[in-house]
Amino acid sequence: MEPLRILFAASEVAPFAKTGGLADVSAGLCRYLHQAGHDVRLFMPMYRKTREAAKEPFDPVPELQDLSTKLGDRTVSFSISTAQLGDGPLVYFVRCPEFFDRDSIYGDAPDEPLRFAFLSQAAIECCQQMQWSPQVAHCNDWHTALIPLLLKAKYAWDALFKDTRSVLTIHNLGYQGLFSDSVLDELGWADSKNLLHADDTERGQFNFLKTGLLYADAITTVSQTYAREIQTAELGMGLEELLAARSEDLVGIVNGVDYTDWSPESDALLPHTYSADDLAGKAENKRALLGHWNLEYDASVPLIGIVSRLTGQKGFELLPDILPVVLQRESVQLVILGSGEERYENYFQWLQDSFPTKVCFYKGYNNELAHLIEAGADMFLMPSRYEPCGMNQMYSLKYGTAPIVRKTGGLADTVEPFDPATGKGTGFVFEEFSADALFQAVRRGLDAFKDRAAWKRLMLNGMSRDFSWDRQGKLYEELYSRLLEPSRA
Repeated sequence: MEPLRILFAASEVAPFAKTGGLADVSAGLCRYLHQAGHDVRLFMPMYRKTREAAKEPFDPVPELQDLSTKLGDRTVSFSISTAQLGDGPLVYFVRCPEFFDRDSIYGDAPDEPLRFAFLSQAAIECCQQMQWSPQVAHCNDWHTALIPLLLKAKYAWDALFKDTRSVLTIHNLGYQGLFSDSVLDELGWADSKNLLHADDTERGQFNFLKTGLLYADAITTVSQTYAREIQTAELGMGLEELLAARSEDLVGIVNGVDYTDWSPESDALLPHTYSADDLAGKAENKRALLGHWNLEYDASVPLIGIVSRLTGQKGFELLPDILPVVLQRESVQLVILGSGEERYENYFQWLQDSFPTKVCFYKGYNNELAHLIEAGADMFLMPSRYEPCGMNQMYSLKYGTAPIVRKTGGLADTVEPFDPATGKGTGFVFEEFSADALFQAVRRGLDAFKDRAAWKRLMLNGMSRDFSWDRQGKLYEELYSRLLEPSRA
């Protein structure tokens, strides 16, 4: 296809700022698009942590220094610096200490909505300064969801954007950017309430994501199943009617995996690399992982791993009813890496204290340990209540680690139930959100592990699956092409 001009805006991009999968997707997709020949200009905030962690100085963009924009009655000053995203495009960092020089990426300060409304506005005004006309403006989650409205209202006068089409990607519908409509006064939009959803106007609120969904030319989310699920009352988070009304413009595309970072053949964080042709290194990684926690290594004892944010979304409320029983009855080991809600942190600590020879819990995040768990575990547990896409199950497949997952969102789209009789499938899937359904899936995994020939087949099935950006990125290119067809103009 012909090279495109793509404005991409996100609140986080790995490795510069990351709290979740959005950062990895922003980086991976933009690298793919850049390498495919597109002119991608990626905008994100210059957070304090981003600046402090930098190994090399950022490069100021001469024509994008000492700029200012109006947010209501206030004037906000900013400048732009750049850095290369590995082998990808330049990242344009919005330097605005007033909004982004803080201890954390996100917060609950009164100006939180202003911070990200400003980010969207700054990205557009930088295009004006550069006299660069994007064909596609791709925004992500609520933090940049105002871009479609801004292009169709505040900046509609500028012919620079007359052919620009907008794409809004929902990474997690649970976070919508919902604020009081008093924000409109601060933004100088008090006379623009007619542009909002009528329900929001009646309730005296301003929903960033809902506003984006109203005005984006195309809407994507991060798996086909999640695209269907969010049109239902169960997982629509109050936006199901709007999403159903826009179903023709809603597309599900599973996130890609960057196999330069996540491949057992080349993973620099592993003590032993391995491949589908030579699996010896996987057993050695299991030995190293257990040794890290002074647990006994036995090749015949299955090891289950968890790497996760410890939140209600992830389905951990099901575990107290089954894990103690499994650990008491079976020869099995469990390692957990994560942090989050205190109730889950306390539970996993209790589990370690109760089964010190079988369970280890690392509170927090450690990237090297996360890679070692993916490589050293035999199974990976993701019992999510809902999961827009999920990345760890795809990492697990590539590392020959069988996922145990609930049939929801991206988990349903990426993990196929294993059938020992046919040797087909890649993991163990349960459908009903219940402790018993999860127990049966774990039971199937433990039983399958005893058949070493069948288990090797299962591992190789998973390792052969391809969720690379070379594959998933093409789906975004196809979407952009459809969006730019003359019939859609």
